[in-house]
Amino acid sequence: MATAKKAAKKAAPAKKASAKKAAPKKAAPAKKAAAKKAPAKKAPAKKRTPNAAFMKAMTPSSSLAAIIGERPVPRTEVTKKVWEYIKKNNLQDATKRTMINADAKLREIFKKGQVSMFEMTKLINGHLS
Repeated sequence: MATAKKAAKKAAPAKKASAKKAAPKKAAPAKKAAAKKAPAKKAPAKKRTPNAAFMKAMTPSSSLAAIIGERPVPRTEVTKKVWEYIKKNNLQDATKRTMINADAKLREIFKKGQVSMFEMTKLINGHLS
């Protein structure tokens, strides 16, 4: 019986060794596939050119001019200047940051006390010509 146990112990490590040898063969194709994907890099993204409609200088209404100035500016600059005014006067709602609390100047533009930042742009566009 003792020899049968010894023979079983010798056979068991042989099975483990063959299992270890089989595992790297399965992993090798995955490495090759990953190696093939790595060299295929995307070309660097081209810089976007701004849409001409956004860059056209727009004249603000008198109520909007009180916030951003009377000089004609592109829509993108109007939005930036309104955000500067909101940040400077701490008009962004503290609990829900997507909401803007209107002060006296902004109430003339928004026609209500609080608007979402997404609605704000739509309301401002009505004051540009």
